[in-house]
Amino acid sequence: MEPFDDENVPLYTVGQVAQMLEVKQAFLRRVDDLQVVSPQRSAGGQRRYTRIEIRIIQQVATMADEGMTMAAIRRIIELEQRLAEVTRQRDELAARLAQLLAELRLSYHGTADHRTADHATANHGAADHRTADDGAPEHD
Repeated sequence: MEPFDDENVPLYTVGQVAQMLEVKQAFLRRVDDLQVVSPQRSAGGQRRYTRIEIRIIQQVATMADEGMTMAAIRRIIELEQRLAEVTRQRDELAARLAQLLAELRLSYHGTADHRTADHATANHGAADHRTADDGAPEHD
């Protein structure tokens, strides 16, 4: 995979992001200071943003334009990220549960067929033991 194909690679400078999103660099610094995003630093100390961070900043800019405070925006972003994590965990657990149920069904069906055969044999043997000495069935 090429670096520019990976959404998590920090490729974009403050100036590039500001131009892309038509925001001021000061706005980006404010977003960074509030830790809504945490851009990595280049060897020269410049902030570098990922495409994922750029999408988050774009969302922040839209909410700010709608009159929301940065504190409210940060809280919304945190809750969205937490929801995404819980959703991911739920999906992993659902997949694991489905796998375990499939394994249990396979195990049960294999055992059930075996038990049915054992049960039939056991019943047949029990009937043989319930006959009287003269071969006639016993009556209760």
